[in-house]
Amino acid sequence: MSGGESAAASVIRVEHVTRTLEGEVPVTLVEDVNLEIERGEFVCVMGPSGSGKSSLLYLLGLLDMPTRGRIWIEGVDTTGFDDDQLTDFRLAKLGYVFQFHFLLAEFSALDNVSLPIRKRGRMPQDAAPERAAQLLDRLGLEGQHHKRPSQLSGGQRQRVAIARALANDPLVILADEPTGNLDSASSANVRDILRNLTRELNKTVVAVTHDAHFASAADRRIGIVDGRIDLSWRPG
Repeated sequence: MSGGESAAASVIRVEHVTRTLEGEVPVTLVEDVNLEIERGEFVCVMGPSGSGKSSLLYLLGLLDMPTRGRIWIEGVDTTGFDDDQLTDFRLAKLGYVFQFHFLLAEFSALDNVSLPIRKRGRMPQDAAPERAAQLLDRLGLEGQHHKRPSQLSGGQRQRVAIARALANDPLVILADEPTGNLDSASSANVRDILRNLTRELNKTVVAVTHDAHFASAADRRIGIVDGRIDLSWRPG
């Protein structure tokens, strides 16, 4: 089987990926990672602080590019993509949820979710608010559409961020410590939402977390230590 054919069998395929920051003393963030993730999987990446978890997630999300190695997404080799190709591909295929939601403070929840739809430009501009409203309602935010982030609770803001991540119906959702700033009840809510995206919508979810309870809901847990995959690693 050729590399391209095997890559097409997985939503995400990573081969020998290394990310090194050049400098007087080079720093390797991720080293020789090989990984496959299937459609509809809920995968949690775990490891000690500074182990390379977020660095790996940023590579999977094409927010950073490897120094060496290759990353396929839905069978597409992303090696050598220019900035415009990366932007288009991210908008079409990938959604992001971060620990700090990064909602635009001056925009309503509805406008925050509408923004990536308008930016991609694949549906009529006047259809974006309707799509955004449907997503917000699906996530239990009826009646909150016109509130700004400062008027919402932490859990509500993170649900708006998840709705924004879903705006363009992406193949993959990448979440970096999505519950790291939430109380236990809100954390459980966000965990269940992400898990249900795989069950109900067949999305692939890859989440970095330090929370063993959150990770217990995943289909698979991947340990990373010193930038390398370590399948024997367990949270202390």
